[in-house]
Amino acid sequence: MTRIDAKFAELTAAGRKAFVSYIMAGDPDVATSLEIVKGLPGAGVDIIELGLPFTDPMADGLTIQRAGQRALEGGMTLDKTLQMVRDFRADDDTTPIVLMGYYNPIYSRGVDLFLTQAKEAGIDGLIIVDLPPEEDAELCVPAQKAGLNFIRLATPTTDDKRLPRVLQNTSGFVYYVSITGITGAAEAQATDVGPEVARIKSQTDLPVIVGFGITTPERARTIAQVADGAVVGSAIVAQIGAGKSVPEVLDFVRGLAEGAHSA
Repeated sequence: MTRIDAKFAELTAAGRKAFVSYIMAGDPDVATSLEIVKGLPGAGVDIIELGLPFTDPMADGLTIQRAGQRALEGGMTLDKTLQMVRDFRADDDTTPIVLMGYYNPIYSRGVDLFLTQAKEAGIDGLIIVDLPPEEDAELCVPAQKAGLNFIRLATPTTDDKRLPRVLQNTSGFVYYVSITGITGAAEAQATDVGPEVARIKSQTDLPVIVGFGITTPERARTIAQVADGAVVGSAIVAQIGAGKSVPEVLDFVRGLAEGAHSA
């Protein structure tokens, strides 16, 4: 059982929905980013998604693209991202961390070496958005053998024919992308999301967490009501990009978490 599995078992036993937050590693700088990450559990975050900066983030809108660029310009690397996780784990051995990004940096490192280093650092799962199920042998299957969850995205265009393939090797949870398009492009609507979550849950026992287009506590609450939890990324990253202090960012996160947990 991974930390992700344990967290969902804990939430289920408590009758609570999950709140997942995303930030870009190294944005606006390594020290501030680490301070924010360390503060997320105390702000109510159940699972942390940590973005791995990459030069060509095809699934991301401008807010997260700019965060990645700030991080890269500040010298953020895969090694520094792994070190950030180690530093977090020095004080917190229970909060799950999911590394979210693209395959190129992992491929460049070498899959076996990367998985060894990721597991040692304390990463619990991976979301690699540009590796489809047809490429599961590349990373998904080796990751699961190494004890890491591999979390797959389902979208509004994932039809009933495609869905079983998407779910085949997914573990930890299913990340349902609530809108068609890039991050931060539109608002998620519970009336659209609810039937899609139900369709996915009819084919898997995994939790279904909804992300993209959630910007307020109220939106987090309404989405969590029709799913197993909510993910917020761009709205938090925008606070960091606007130069808000660490306490201000964490207060913003706390409000979102309270929204999701009130569902």
